[in-house]
Amino acid sequence: MHQDDVREEILDVVNDHDQVIGSASREEVHARGLKHRAVHVFVFNPAGELFVQKRSATKDTFPGCYDSSASGHLGSGEEYDACAVRELQEELGLEVSPQLLRKHFKIAACPETGREFVWVYSIQGDFTPTVNPAEIEAGRLFPVSSVRALIAQHRECCAPSFRRVFHEFLERGLFPSVR
Repeated sequence: MHQDDVREEILDVVNDHDQVIGSASREEVHARGLKHRAVHVFVFNPAGELFVQKRSATKDTFPGCYDSSASGHLGSGEEYDACAVRELQEELGLEVSPQLLRKHFKIAACPETGREFVWVYSIQGDFTPTVNPAEIEAGRLFPVSSVRALIAQHRECCAPSFRRVFHEFLERGLFPSVR
């Protein structure tokens, strides 16, 4: 998505219960700290390694930081599941059926998530992501232990929402076992 398109993107504004109460531009939502919705998707290969992206330097939030395999805002009227499928295609060039995604847990809007309600998904398989250079500077597969060390040793280089999603995924014991 081009940077001008991002500013014009219309998002649903939600209340404390994740119920839609209006809509506003992405720029206004972020400037005013309004609650809104997003998804994060972890992509694993058959060996259980996690694809981690490095955000483009042109991103309006956390440029150049490490982040979930794919993530993004729900457009106005969009459902969480549809957004997860769309973000995989937009950011990583992966066209997947919604049935292949595992929907794990929801994080309530908080400062760490940028006031976003976040549903967390994962998918595991023999995928070959093709990063969208408008969204992502780079990306590659890492053993989960390496991601854990990256977050612990270089916290400032990782987007806050990614840190939160990763730790919750870890605490819930959701990382796939090595096949």
